[in-house]
Amino acid sequence: MNRYSCFICGIILLFITMLTGCTKQNLNATSFNAEPTVNLIYYTIGDPDKDLALVNDKINEILMKKIGITITYNKIGWQEYDDRMNTMISSDSPFDIAFAPDYAKYAKRGVWLKLDDYFMNLAKEMYLTIDPIFWKGAEMDDGFIYGVPTNKELAVREHWMYPDSLVKKYNIEVNQYNTLESLEPLLRMIQKNEPEYLPMELDRDSHNFFAMYGYEYIGDNRLPLMIQSLDPDAPVANIFETREAKHILDTLRRYYQLGFINQDAALREPGALRRGIKVFWESGSGGPLSESVWSNDLGYKIVTNPVTPEVATTESVRGGMIVVKANTKHPVESIKFLNLLNTDPELRNLFNYGIEGIHYTLDQKGQVVLKSTKDSQGNPLPNASGGYTGIQYTQGNWFILNTLGGNYPDPLNKWDQFRTYNSKVLESQVLGFTPDLSEVSEQIDNIEIVWRKYYPSLMTGSVDVDTILPKFNHELHEAGIDKVRTEIQEQLDRWRE
Repeated sequence: MNRYSCFICGIILLFITMLTGCTKQNLNATSFNAEPTVNLIYYTIGDPDKDLALVNDKINEILMKKIGITITYNKIGWQEYDDRMNTMISSDSPFDIAFAPDYAKYAKRGVWLKLDDYFMNLAKEMYLTIDPIFWKGAEMDDGFIYGVPTNKELAVREHWMYPDSLVKKYNIEVNQYNTLESLEPLLRMIQKNEPEYLPMELDRDSHNFFAMYGYEYIGDNRLPLMIQSLDPDAPVANIFETREAKHILDTLRRYYQLGFINQDAALREPGALRRGIKVFWESGSGGPLSESVWSNDLGYKIVTNPVTPEVATTESVRGGMIVVKANTKHPVESIKFLNLLNTDPELRNLFNYGIEGIHYTLDQKGQVVLKSTKDSQGNPLPNASGGYTGIQYTQGNWFILNTLGGNYPDPLNKWDQFRTYNSKVLESQVLGFTPDLSEVSEQIDNIEIVWRKYYPSLMTGSVDVDTILPKFNHELHEAGIDKVRTEIQEQLDRWRE
């Protein structure tokens, strides 16, 4: 090879070396400048599932594909959630999104992100999907919205549940029994003829029997101040000083003494009924067609009768609020996640039912058939999931969910029936009213102490009403309920103007 050829070869080799170096340098620069994937921390209520991590991984596959983020999906037990959330807020623990049972309290303190600026851009599809009455109920007194309500039934009604087998056996017309006192002949019959059945099951949280008379709570039920939902001039009242409350308590006491109610009612945790115990009468809160969901949960067919009015209250529309923490580092990504959760059927069904083929299958009609844990005889165990259970009322829009199939299927037009139901619901006269209780916080704390002392035993019939009710009201007065009632009434009068 001559000198000229060597020179040419050297130039070529040098060029190749430089090109290779530049390519590596560009790759390294690209790698260095790449933004890390945003991961949102999300909390909701519910017992942690065996397959939660598996479901979380599948959720992240969808999120990465559709909006380029991931989440860490956390569930905190039913009895712990409120306290844990309060602790995380007070200590400013990092999280991005959460189910908010105390929506209004922390919205007033500036803990949640104001969402209004996103409704016509990043969250427009979600905003237009959710019924306007939910947004009206979510609006705080400053005119802004700080959370996303679950698009579901507008009016959450108390339903009385009965086993279908006994209803058919005794030809019971359940819609004829709409008051507590009307139940007595039924409960007597069951006690006499079906001794293996508990006639009536209650727990320490009891049920909102006052709603049968048109009352709704102004705040939490641990503050026993209520108002008539449909009366535009109704005053705020201590419910335990009303004739209706005395009548309800006397009836419950009579039923307890007759042996209709479980003896441990005042101590029993909600949902703590032992498996295998047969119950004739139970109560649950829900919307239309709830019997199919409850039948699947219990493992046997039930029939229901709603006994409270079809009224959209502040409590019912705020019952499933999802919020974004105000100091999140990822507000845009959080809004994108909530928008997708409320508009994308694939993601919403995954949160609710788990992974197809593992936690459920789809039948020929496209309905969900859940896989459940079974006993040694192969029978499904009541309230026992197949590894994952979504908490439906806390995780977004119901109207994009597949309906339930299986032994107790939903009607195929379930969501059409829900829309019809919602179109007929009346709005409470105090929908959206949120009292500011910051000036009476000491009294609120004292009232709750008194409430915990007396409420469970009174509302389960476990104690003598004529002896305990006056003590309860006396100690409520000492705790400051009159000052709180006056403060709320003054705020309500201004709100009504």
